[in-house]
Amino acid sequence: MSDVETTTPRWLVQGDLALCPCGCIGKRKKGSFVEKTLVGGAGLMRQAMFSDDVARQAGFLQRLDPRVKIVSLFALLLATAFLQHAWSLLAMYGVTIVLALVSGLPLGFFVKRVWLFIPIFTGIIVIPAMFSFITPGTIVVPLWHWNGNPVGLTSQGINGAVIIVLRVAASVSLVVLLTLTTPWVKLLAALRALFVPKIFILIIGMAYRYLFLLLNAVTDMYQARKARSIGNDQGDVREGRRFVSATAGALFGKSHALSEEVHQAMVSRGYTGNPRTLSVFRLRALDWAFAVASVAVMVIVIGGDRILGR
Repeated sequence: MSDVETTTPRWLVQGDLALCPCGCIGKRKKGSFVEKTLVGGAGLMRQAMFSDDVARQAGFLQRLDPRVKIVSLFALLLATAFLQHAWSLLAMYGVTIVLALVSGLPLGFFVKRVWLFIPIFTGIIVIPAMFSFITPGTIVVPLWHWNGNPVGLTSQGINGAVIIVLRVAASVSLVVLLTLTTPWVKLLAALRALFVPKIFILIIGMAYRYLFLLLNAVTDMYQARKARSIGNDQGDVREGRRFVSATAGALFGKSHALSEEVHQAMVSRGYTGNPRTLSVFRLRALDWAFAVASVAVMVIVIGGDRILGR
């Protein structure tokens, strides 16, 4: 046995074995809930900072007046809800892709942000609707027989599923465009300028702000926990549950006390519920041109959808 083998710990020089799904080679070690929480919190903060940086770029939608942007995109969103054919919805989704490109948004990030949630939330609805026992029609993909009757995917069900998925994709894309290209303060100020009630502005503004305050508080607690953990204490399930329960109670008390202090500080400084920005909203030729173009897109897409329905 060489000097390296006698002085170096075995776990340091031994190679890791590939894990087998059947468990015959080794067991997959579950990650620590503390580390997962810290990683998740850091990821959320990075996404928020990235979105804020994108909203301050010199893109097309970023240069528009927030009031015009909200009204125009909401009109396109309303038009999307009335479209009945897949080609019309696909054209509306193409409009969102073009707006994302001219606004300088990373196309991969934009597409992933939209399509990441569509399979989860719409799949539960559209997948059963494609079967013949839910949506009767012409079976194009036969699967099995039940009491002598064929069961499979119908063309009517598949067409309905495609329409639902495309409608959700176009609608979510319009909302993501608005939130990614508009700073949060300007978005709230524009909503208030459009006569949205003060209480609504106050609730969503404080909720957005407290989200990051609570995230910082949770991150600090879990970071302190990780720094004081020794050995496999982080992998103890019972200890982890007790810590989560204690953390939830402490976080609730801390957030309640902080909310009272913040409210009193805001009232003492003259806060009336109206968000204020350093920039003044002014309508320019570009804003009017985008509003007219949005109306034109609505007319063209809805008109084409009606023509396809004949």
